[in-house]
Formats: sequence, structure tokens, C-alpha cells
Amino acid sequence: MAGEDGLRSREVSAMIKQGFIPSQALSFSPSRATANAPSLARGALGSPSSSPSKTLSSPSPPRFFASSSSSSAAASASAQQVLTRPTLFEMMSQEQHRLESSNALKSRLSKILSNAPFVNNVVANGVEWNGDLGFGSGDVRLTVVSRDGFRVSMDVHRRVLSEKSRYFAEKLRRDGGVSHAVDIEISECDDLEVYVETVVLMYSEDLKKRLIGEGVDKVLGLLKVSSAIMFDIGITACLEYLEAVPWSNDEEEKVISHLRQLQLHDSAAEVLHRVSAEPSTSSRADDIFLRLLSGVLQAKDDKARREMKSLISRLLREEASDCSSSLDVSRGSLYHLCHRCLSSLTLCLSEAAGPDENRRDRGTMMAEIAREADNMHWIVEILIDKNMGDEFVKLWADQKELAILHSKIPIVYRHEISRITAQLCVAMGKGLILVPKDTRLSLLSTWLEALYEDFGWMRRASRSLDKKLLEDGLGQTILTLPLPQQQAIFLNWFDRYLNKGDDCPDIQKAFEIWWRRAFIRQHGPELNNSHLQITVCGYPN
Repeated sequence: MAGEDGLRSREVSAMIKQGFIPSQALSFSPSRATANAPSLARGALGSPSSSPSKTLSSPSPPRFFASSSSSSAAASASAQQVLTRPTLFEMMSQEQHRLESSNALKSRLSKILSNAPFVNNVVANGVEWNGDLGFGSGDVRLTVVSRDGFRVSMDVHRRVLSEKSRYFAEKLRRDGGVSHAVDIEISECDDLEVYVETVVLMYSEDLKKRLIGEGVDKVLGLLKVSSAIMFDIGITACLEYLEAVPWSNDEEEKVISHLRQLQLHDSAAEVLHRVSAEPSTSSRADDIFLRLLSGVLQAKDDKARREMKSLISRLLREEASDCSSSLDVSRGSLYHLCHRCLSSLTLCLSEAAGPDENRRDRGTMMAEIAREADNMHWIVEILIDKNMGDEFVKLWADQKELAILHSKIPIVYRHEISRITAQLCVAMGKGLILVPKDTRLSLLSTWLEALYEDFGWMRRASRSLDKKLLEDGLGQTILTLPLPQQQAIFLNWFDRYLNKGDDCPDIQKAFEIWWRRAFIRQHGPELNNSHLQITVCGYPN
């Protein structure tokens, strides 16, 4: 056992010597420090027995003669400092990462500078590139330094800098007619690679061609540097590129953000036309909205019609949840479409209820009625989402002629129409549509019998029907009526449910609530009990 402990001790000692474990992490112990406090204090005070080396290595006396809370705080702080001190392995890893990043940057810079006219004399952190001179010997030493200290020095040309960049022109103008070489240093550069590439672009005759194939992020970086050094041709080329290429959603946000930060104003207007326009008037928005919805209602391809219905509904819900949205579709536009749908539906039912010789084939009639009913259902859904459904409840309740036609044609043709009534009952039952009790009663008087009759077909044929949602909505709607009307409707339902079973809506829960209101928890006027007499009598012992 002692041999094993000795082996472990030697292994730990070796790791400490190699720097993989800080020695303080193992030697620190608040309890030992407190126990040795007197001797350490004497050494610090210069006791004759204390050697100079011990005096320098001992902690200062106040740390050990302070109160217990101060000692604990000091010990904790010292322990935290030791624990956060990197080991040699961590420092080696960090250095390796730094070297890899530096080599990658050098590689990218080498690619950027491979065809630069001034590549004959470029030095990046001690590495030099040599090439042919295209513009003669450089007379300006331009040094770009990144935030982490990486340096690139380029011998560039005063004429190019002055002609292409108003920033460098002003900087060089301060030297007047000096002919000797000038040193310019750009420090704390955010993106050294992009800065160097921008300098290379200043030598290009066709910037638009040079930008082909670059990513949006890269061009935004070039635009930022071009704007900073007032490289006007570069700014124009970057903006023309951004105006022409497609953007992803993320890129769109970046483009808008960068252009607003750079405050290029008129120069960026062409780019931003893609995402902004003159404020539209409400009438213009109405016209567009009316056109889109009319197109869906009249679509000839059923698959495309379903897809566009789903798309427009989703966009309208997103618009409703966005407080900053400027889209404001008028009630008048939606109800214009409602009346159009009602006219088409009435025409279809009139044809279906007419003489047999005037009818088209059964399949065509069923499809057309179902389509018109579905159109109406969709418009009502939009009205409910926009809190505009109150007027439609009265409109639907007043369709006496349509209800009569509905009763004259087979259920197989008409059951889709009853989905509209079900939709209104669900919305009223949830409190999404608020209408007077007379309107609610009128709606049920006109369409409740039709809903009962069609329920079985609706349940079997309509995949989108939520049976429980319909039953809850219908029951809640009935319970909002005065108690006498509730009684009439529930008694009628009771008889029908006994005969039809599952082909009749199950509103038992609502029936129970009505029963308790009517016969158990009566809340009517207090009964007049004045005619009652109380008789007191004695009982024999």
C-alpha cells in the first residue's frame, strides 16, 4: 500500500513539474495555512530565525490574523484564482488553436493576394509573397492589424489609393508633395481578410465581375469596409450585387440591418425596394385582398385551390398576430364575398331542387354544392379570425329561402351546408362571436332542424368535422337562450336523440345544466309564501 502511494506521489510530482497540474492546486489548504499562521507571521516580521527566502514566500500577516469570515473569503478567492489558472496542457491547446487559425488565415490571404498587382512585396506576420509588378514599385506601405495582433503589410500605390478612396486621398493629402514612401497603419481591424480583399479590389477594372460567385455575407463585409474608406466604386459594385442576387431569410435580415447601420440612404434605395415600398392605402390593400380571395373561390384546380386556401389563411393569421402589420382588410370586402358565395349557393340549390329533367348529373351537382359550401365556410372562418363574424350570424339566420331549398334536396347533396351552421355554433359557444339573443334564437330556428337531419352524414362524410367540438358549441349556444327557449329546444332534442342515437348530436351535458337550472337551482323571483300557515302543537310526554 505504501509502495502504491509512493508511485502515485511520484506520478503527480512529474505532472506538476511538466506543468500539466498547477502546484498551487495541490498545495493550497486553508486549514494548514491557519495552523501555520504564527510561524509564518514571525517570518514575515523578520524574526532572526527566518530566512529571507521564507520571508518572501510567506503570505502577508493580515491574511491570517483577520476574522474568520475574512479568512474564509480570502481563502475562497485564492482557491478560485488557482482553479482558474490554466495548466500547461490548456496553454498548449490554446496555442495550437491560435496557430491553426493563423495558418488558415495565411492560406486565405495567399489566395486573395495571388493575383494582386502589388504582390511582389507583401509581408504577413513575417511571410513574404513575391510576384510581378503591374503598377510599378509601391510607394505607400499599408499595414493592416487585426484585433488579435495579426499584421499584413502591403506596398501599394499612392495613385490608386488617392483615385479610388476619399479616405486615403485625404490621409495622403496631408503629406503634400512628399515623394518618399509613406507608411499608413490601420489598427484594430474587425476583419483583416475582408480589408485586404477590398484593397485588392481597388486595383480591379471590373468589380462586378470579381464579385460573381461570392456569398451575401462576404459582399456585406466588403461593403462595410468600402463604406469606411469611402471607396465609392466598391460601394456601388456591392450594392448592385446585393440588388441582383436572391437572399435567404437570414440573409435578408442581415442586408437590411447592414444597410441601415451604414446609412447609405439614396445609394441603398434600389436594394431595399425588394423589401419596402411606398405606404399603401387601405383601398389598395382591399383590392389586392379581394383579388386573391376571388381567385381562390373561382379556382378550377381543386388541389391548387386547397393549397392556396391554406396559404392565405396562414398568412392572415400571421398578420393578425403581428401588431406592426399595416394590412387592414375592410369588413366590406369580406361581406362582398359572402354575398357572392350566398348567391352561388342559392343558385346551385335551386337547380338541385328543380325538375329532374333540368338537373345535371348527380356527381356534378354534389361537387358544385360542396364546393360553394366550402367557399362559404372558408370566408366565415376568416371573418371569425378577424372578429367580424357577428354580422354574418344575422345574415345566415335570415336565409329562410335557402333553408327551404335545403330541405327539398337529398341529404347527400346538402350536408356540407350544415357545416356553416355548426361553425357558427362553435364560435358562439366559445364566445368568439357576440350577438343578441334574438339573433341566436333566429339562427337556431332557421337551421337547427337541418343540422339535426344532416348530422349523420356530416359525421361519416366530413373528415374535418370535430364531433365533440360541434356538440359542445351547440350545447353552449342553446344554454345562452332564455330558459323557456332552452326547454323547448332540449325537449325536442331529447325525443330526436332517442330515435336517432349517434346520428343526432350528443348534447347531454348541456341538457343536464338546463335540468338543474329549471328544477333544482331555481333563480326566479322569490315565491310568495304568505298563504302558508305555521301550526304549533304540543306532543305528549
